[in-house]
Amino acid sequence: MMSPEQNDLITRVGPGTKCGALMRHYWHPIALTDELLDERPAKAVRVLGQDFVLFRDERGRHGLLDRDCPHRGADLAFGRLEDGGLRCLFHGWLFDVDGKCLETPAEPEGSVLCQRVRQRSYPVVVKNGIIFAYLGEGDAPAFPEFDCFLAPGTHAFAFKGLIDCNWLQALEVGIDPAHASYLHRFYEDEDPSGDKYGRQFRADSADSNIPMTRMMREYGRPTIDVEATDYGMRLFALRKISEQHTHVRVTNLVFPYAFVIPMSPTMTITQWHVPIDDESCYWYAIFTSFTEPVDHKNMRDMRLKLYELPDYRPRLGKHNQYGYSIAEQKAQTYTGMGFDINVHDQWAIEGQGKIQDRTREHLGYSDRAIVAYRRLLLSAIGQVGNGEKPPMVLDTARAARLSTAQVPALPEPDRSILERLGGARPAYAAWSWGGLSADVPSPFHMRGTVATVVPLAARMDETTIVPPSRGAHRHLEAIFAPQSGNVNPCSPAICRQATAAPRGRCTSSWLCKRGVVERRGAGE
Repeated sequence: MMSPEQNDLITRVGPGTKCGALMRHYWHPIALTDELLDERPAKAVRVLGQDFVLFRDERGRHGLLDRDCPHRGADLAFGRLEDGGLRCLFHGWLFDVDGKCLETPAEPEGSVLCQRVRQRSYPVVVKNGIIFAYLGEGDAPAFPEFDCFLAPGTHAFAFKGLIDCNWLQALEVGIDPAHASYLHRFYEDEDPSGDKYGRQFRADSADSNIPMTRMMREYGRPTIDVEATDYGMRLFALRKISEQHTHVRVTNLVFPYAFVIPMSPTMTITQWHVPIDDESCYWYAIFTSFTEPVDHKNMRDMRLKLYELPDYRPRLGKHNQYGYSIAEQKAQTYTGMGFDINVHDQWAIEGQGKIQDRTREHLGYSDRAIVAYRRLLLSAIGQVGNGEKPPMVLDTARAARLSTAQVPALPEPDRSILERLGGARPAYAAWSWGGLSADVPSPFHMRGTVATVVPLAARMDETTIVPPSRGAHRHLEAIFAPQSGNVNPCSPAICRQATAAPRGRCTSSWLCKRGVVERRGAGE
């Protein structure tokens, strides 16, 4: 459990907060390109507790400025788009996308006031339907080259949705592999084809006839491995379905809050949980297809059945009990809240309150990725506080190494790893990017016989398949002692899988120090 001070430290991201200082080192999604309508390509946006105005000028350039006019604080979000910029309605002051004041027309003839005025502007980039901004000081870091950004627009679709709670509890659902067996349990398997938005667990597991719905329903005790990476963390959820086969589901967390998960053997989803302020956030997602082009209109129309414009507010929520049905809960879904798993997640995290009180939680083995992430987050906050560069603040070379395009050839995976994962093999993308031909296997999308190993996105090395264990201890559950401050030795039961390192010398665990596991708060 955490102290109130620790909980505040890792959740609050507004100006002047320590976590907010960390978050301002990164690029953040701030809007969908669809939100800048042709008839008025300007809108107010709120990110990290700050207010901005986003607009597209007559030349098609995007600009992000502080929302309050530097003259007398009027709201620039209502400004006129004309004469090469955004004009304030109050006194006609005009600003371009870089924040330069072009005109102060109410001033006397010959006034040079505009030469001394500049509105703060922020770097903006557009990637496959999402507008990203850098909100920190100094030069922006290089933009990471993930599959979802490099894929052709025909194979990527972007959307978003409003969540009425803190960003961290929204993110933590995405790095909780165990919850899918319960929260997203469907009692019937069905044909995954057709217009079935939100039914991401309907497709068959790769190269098998086992639907993901059955996989999640019948194997509810996954073995969870957490691997530290240069970009954040990689999570392995292993469900042993026979002596010969293990189902593997991989989630990559890209620091600070993006994660990549498989939707099917041919599609991945990259998702961000962007703080609006401390008590609300947006999820942004890019669906990336590795085979057929996506039907953008159909995907958007399906999602708009459950979200209301212009705020992308869910139609199901606390106000109507998330569509809860007793009859459905008895016969069709575990939750009784429909077939859209986004609604399930929304209920789970909004029910924790605007900001979850982590002083009251009791974590277990299945929460090991959440424990690891909180430690990583706290470490990064500390780095920024000490004047150091936190993880994933990229230069151009490192950003490029995240892309498939920078890997001209891939090494053959270790045979022992392939055998352990049920014969997993590289999958092939039907499209190419950056000069890659279609016959080069993508390291971001792995699949196998009754084993789904998708995706290995944002990796920092050239290994196509990483073993989920490497003989390390699996004893994160040992930290949850009844009393705060206890120090517990690694028990034989917990360490039964440690064959390479004797007790007292293993240092492979996130929390293991000299053969003991300190009982500390999950986020300490």
